[in-house]
Amino acid sequence: MTTLEGTAGLAHRIRPVVQVLGGKFMTSPELAAVEAEVGLPPRSLYVRGRSAVLGDVPPKVAAELFGIFPHWLFEFVLPPATAALDAPAAVRAYVESSARWSRVSLSAVPEPGRVAELLLRVVDAADASGLALFAGWKNAERPAGDVERLGFALMVFRELRGGLHFAALRAVGLPVPEAVIADPEGGRARLLRTAWSEGAADELVAAAERKPDLRDRWQRAEALTDERIGELLASALTEPELAELDRRLAELAVFVQV
Repeated sequence: MTTLEGTAGLAHRIRPVVQVLGGKFMTSPELAAVEAEVGLPPRSLYVRGRSAVLGDVPPKVAAELFGIFPHWLFEFVLPPATAALDAPAAVRAYVESSARWSRVSLSAVPEPGRVAELLLRVVDAADASGLALFAGWKNAERPAGDVERLGFALMVFRELRGGLHFAALRAVGLPVPEAVIADPEGGRARLLRTAWSEGAADELVAAAERKPDLRDRWQRAEALTDERIGELLASALTEPELAELDRRLAELAVFVQV
């Protein structure tokens, strides 16, 4: 498995569980409850909490960091959320929402601390330069409890893969919305779910479809991302640990029905 092909294959296999479970709390009832408790407007803790690890990020900058959403969303949501909750408190609220979701969703996972340890070993081995959101969360305070730590580890690993994927998309000349259109799991419907208007979504789809190699570029970016994650996996974990991570995340995917 320690060949580049083998570890890239592992990176590809673990992507769905990390992608889904690393972001599940972001739209959860647990996050909505914390959001209300700290006095934030509905559906604003995700934007405020995720970006607040870098401080008080201006809306235009936050929009570039997140990549997938239209800029107007940040201009609308972020200023009142920033006024209502300072950055350290927003980070704590975001982590608390992940912790609550983890206690509801991951408490019966066998040896959650071990899964978290393996994921965080990879996180700690990664060079965070140029990956702003990942850099912030890599260096954030981590929960003490095993279950909460597993949810946190999934979230930070997801930030790592997301940052590397954005870099790969830039390398192949694809803006993030065009990558969403090329993604078989994305398309126009996903744009609409992420706050793009129907007119804006149609324009993005038309622009993307004018690239005859759109999906080839997206596949190259996916492959590059898997290769870079694969290299990190190989540098941080032994061969038996790679096999263990593969097994444990496959079990986790079945356990929580990813």
